[in-house]
Amino acid sequence: MTQRILKLKRVSILSVICLTLLNFTVKAQRVISLQEAVDLTIANNLTIKQAVVNESLANEDYKQAKYNQLPSITANPQASYNFGRSPNLTTYSLSSQSFLYVNGQASVSVTLFQGGQLRNQIMQNKLQLDVNKTSTAKVKNDLLLNVVTDYLTILTDQDLVLAAKQQIELAKITLDRSQKNFDQQNATMADLAQAKAQLSTAELNLTNAQNQVDLAILILKQYMEMDPSTQIAVEKPDISKLTNIRTLYDATEVIKTAFIINPDIRLAELQQQTSAQAIKVAKGGYYPTVSLFGGIGSNYSNQNTQKVIGLTPITQQIGIVEGTGQAVIAPNVQPIYGPYSFFNQFSDNFNQSIGVSVQIPIFNRFTARTSVRKAKLNYQNAELATQIAKNNLSKTIIQAVLDLEAAEKSYLSAKQTFDSNKEALNITKQRYDAGFVNTLDYNTAVTNFDKSQNDMIEAQYQMIFRSKVIDYYIGNPIKL
Repeated sequence: MTQRILKLKRVSILSVICLTLLNFTVKAQRVISLQEAVDLTIANNLTIKQAVVNESLANEDYKQAKYNQLPSITANPQASYNFGRSPNLTTYSLSSQSFLYVNGQASVSVTLFQGGQLRNQIMQNKLQLDVNKTSTAKVKNDLLLNVVTDYLTILTDQDLVLAAKQQIELAKITLDRSQKNFDQQNATMADLAQAKAQLSTAELNLTNAQNQVDLAILILKQYMEMDPSTQIAVEKPDISKLTNIRTLYDATEVIKTAFIINPDIRLAELQQQTSAQAIKVAKGGYYPTVSLFGGIGSNYSNQNTQKVIGLTPITQQIGIVEGTGQAVIAPNVQPIYGPYSFFNQFSDNFNQSIGVSVQIPIFNRFTARTSVRKAKLNYQNAELATQIAKNNLSKTIIQAVLDLEAAEKSYLSAKQTFDSNKEALNITKQRYDAGFVNTLDYNTAVTNFDKSQNDMIEAQYQMIFRSKVIDYYIGNPIKL
């Protein structure tokens, strides 16, 4: 009885372990939909994070440009011990005594006019912030298109893997039949070798297709910044239900819409506006700078430790009467000294100032002129870059529309070829089973079927991808 209980416990433990491992295996492979792949890429991709950091840097520059309009306040406390013959900055006299000197100054300055540079710099930095925001949007859009492209590549390659597996099964059936015919002396060694070669070719096609799937999945993981060892699978949509694939577009209308919403064009235009604003900033160097300033200060010296706190009346001989020798006495006063503390001395020496400063540029070695000329050249360069971006986008969209039309024709042609080869294979197989067709003709029908199946799969996904590219340019959400 005890042994039976132990056996039951062992069986239960093993069952739990097996269920746990099975559950872990199921959970280990994560299924990723297209929308989830896009969301993970936007949330985790390092290129996007770098663009966001650059955007934050531009935002700090913009805020600093606004802060530059505020007053500048500085304080400059100073203490020194002087020895040797040096000026006493309190009594304004030279002294050979050692003494302690403490000085404190504070000043405030605000720029009243600087040729409009402060205001223009704020506007330029605001435009630069918009440039960085648009650059972030461009990075996201480019990665979005890359993710969709790779996702469709995975789906294409996975269908090619399934087709390759079907071709292997068909090749195995053919090889088995050829072997039996050879054993019955109804087929030659060449027929048997041809069947073996067909199976080897199908197995090679499966290996290549699987490698392409693994490579495309690895690229998708890199976009999502996912650990390469993570097991994932992509969610496969029902391609047969994708009946809303639009294949007819007017290139002119697509270009017109793309010029409005495409981040590449928006980025080029903002950079052009930034360059135009930089010209105004550079021209500010021609004008004078007017500043309002004020300051306070005081000082202390340990040589002035005594202060006159009163006067004592005294009489003092000021001369002698000539001839009589009588002394001439006159009333006078004598100062009474008291301690002169640090705080009293600092209070008595307190001083203030206020004024206006004007800096007029007379000759600055053509620095301002060079800055203006360079700013104008940068604007011309940005203007050309905007036009180049528009031209490139126009060419890309026209090519994309033509590619979509060609992809649709290719798919219809490939589907028709596949249907024909499928029907031909069925007929050839029936005739081959009845002994009316030789092995070479049957293998040729199988090869044609395999190739037409692969061509149809690739053409179907190519048409879907080309249509999604147009959706990308006109701002439609990309969904499968």
